[in-house]
Amino acid sequence: MLAEVSALVAPLAAAIGYTSYKARQFEQTYPNIGELTDVGGYRMNAVHVERPEQADLPALVFIHGASGNLLDQVVAFRAALEGRAEMLFVDRPGHGYSERGGADNAVPSGQADAIAKLMEKRGIEKAVIVGHSFGGAITAAFGLRHPDKTAGLLFLAPATHPWPGGIDWYYHVATVPVLGWLFNHAIVVPLGLSRLERGTRNVFYPNPRPVDYIEKTGPSLVLRPNAFHHNAADFKRLLAYVKEQSPLYAQITAPTVIITGDSDEIVWEHLHSRGLARDITGSELVTVRGVGHKPDYLATDVAIAAIEKISGKPRDLQAIARRAEERLAAGLRDRTVATAPSLRPDALHGA
Repeated sequence: MLAEVSALVAPLAAAIGYTSYKARQFEQTYPNIGELTDVGGYRMNAVHVERPEQADLPALVFIHGASGNLLDQVVAFRAALEGRAEMLFVDRPGHGYSERGGADNAVPSGQADAIAKLMEKRGIEKAVIVGHSFGGAITAAFGLRHPDKTAGLLFLAPATHPWPGGIDWYYHVATVPVLGWLFNHAIVVPLGLSRLERGTRNVFYPNPRPVDYIEKTGPSLVLRPNAFHHNAADFKRLLAYVKEQSPLYAQITAPTVIITGDSDEIVWEHLHSRGLARDITGSELVTVRGVGHKPDYLATDVAIAAIEKISGKPRDLQAIARRAEERLAAGLRDRTVATAPSLRPDALHGA
């Protein structure tokens, strides 16, 4: 009997040890570039770019999507906006290097409140809130709950409305008591590493993923046990949350732009982006043809023009989107290797 138990425990202990080793390795490879700030019993992590003297834009707060961290939006936007605005790139509660905090932070409204507290701690009175994917649900919650701190809202391929179907099986397993702990500490790292290449390509599909995307944005940080658990918990609660909250979006009054690709197979634009445009009076929907789930990378110039328009500058976003489409089409024609059909993503339609 003892031998049989040992035969089961030994490989499990080895897998847990491997996860611990790899988690430390992930953090060494992608060390925290932000600063931790106490926001009331727990710490939020963020990269804060102070307001430059020549700033011509209001403060900007960037909120990353599911399975991500602040590096995703830092890489997409920081260099392009350097010298123009104060910027706050946030690790959502329980993601990247931010601590989770209390149970309220398991839903977008709680995370929006946490970001509002962080803004106060950082001396940011009002900002344009920019949210990608899952971050879109938090951006909408921010506009609803903190209108006094909202200079405008920019949604990028947002996940904001109910969708048919569910979520991947492993998000359910990861949140089950006991079994979830074992799964997160023994299975997630080898499983996740085996899918990392394909998964990041899927997020960009049908567009090519930047060759240095993994190197620069640290997607493997989500494979750490606690981070994976929090990410899964966020996913599990999102559908019920948006069913309850989406009828309230009509109360949002801040200047709003929604940017989406018409080829997004992760978050369906006809449900989420068009739904927001319908619900938020005076909002502008910009659809970039040929773009998938990453307009923050594929149509960065459109997003920056949207920030400028929200800030009061005259910008023809539809014309700028058409030019982005032409540039993207020209780039694809120049590519000699097409994206393989096998890299088509599974439809998540959530985040």
